Amino acid sequence: MSLAPLQYLTDAAGPAAAPAYRLGWALMALVSAVIAIIAVLLVAAIARRRLPPPGGEEKLPPDAGGTKWLVIGTGLSSIALFAALVYAMATLDSVAAPPREPPLTIVVTSYDWWWKIDYPDALDPSRAFVTANEIHIPTGVPVRVELKSADVIHTFWAPKLAGKTEMIPGQTNVQWIQADAPGVYRGQCSQFCGAQHAHMAFEVVAQPQEAFDAWRDAQRRGAAAVTTPDARTGQRIFGERCAGCHAVRGTSAAGMQAPDLTHLASRRLIAAGQMTNTPEHRLDWIEHAQRIKPDSLMPSMRLSVADAAALSAYLSTLQ
Repeated sequence: MSLAPLQYLTDAAGPAAAPAYRLGWALMALVSAVIAIIAVLLVAAIARRRLPPPGGEEKLPPDAGGTKWLVIGTGLSSIALFAALVYAMATLDSVAAPPREPPLTIVVTSYDWWWKIDYPDALDPSRAFVTANEIHIPTGVPVRVELKSADVIHTFWAPKLAGKTEMIPGQTNVQWIQADAPGVYRGQCSQFCGAQHAHMAFEVVAQPQEAFDAWRDAQRRGAAAVTTPDARTGQRIFGERCAGCHAVRGTSAAGMQAPDLTHLASRRLIAAGQMTNTPEHRLDWIEHAQRIKPDSLMPSMRLSVADAAALSAYLSTLQ
């Protein structure tokens, strides 16, 4: 299960999340106060309950100010709810737009159940690239995030960096995120979207500008040429069994229905946050995808020991 809600309650890590963080605590305080008042009134009512006298019904006393207190309570409740509404609207307005023009735009497209991340380049489209489930951003600057869905409604939520935004088929929604300090920030789909909704996570990796530029330059390159016999055999197996869905830039693999694997081995996690990215876990995912993530579009593949070793050798070259 994702730790995203817990992250939200601890602290915010950027200016797009801080107002929503404070709003969340304010609403929690309001709700807690309401619960406490109701609990006190309930206990007081129980303590004052009187049994009717024997042989007859108790005569109710005339109204001893009950109507007055009802009116006062209703008025105070209405004022509190209206104040909460005003505060929520002000919070939405404060995070609607970044304080300055974002120097970076990324496009996130949600699928059942993973995330496609496009890094477009308006000046030179040949320098654009695609990755999956792992968003890299430079620290200290706002980043524009365009949100799309390829199938059903999903919700993009990186709680330490920003609030939730719906991803609706046929529509592009926009939000912005900013990380004040380097780190890895967990994200999660927070709109129920099917069997593996809970296993649809992503990570936002915030880096100093120089480290981000180095990462981006590496991602723009195609896959390195394979040099060992095992890796060449693995590349052939990949082309026969995986290339229909997956792409590896610089090779003939050009599938578009599943994550781009050009730099697979450089990512921290696989399967949209389900497993750490080790050779053992990559093979486990390939051979047992339907056990690990039932109903996903990734099939479980049967491989011989030799084919599994060769395919693992090839995937390890995708740095």
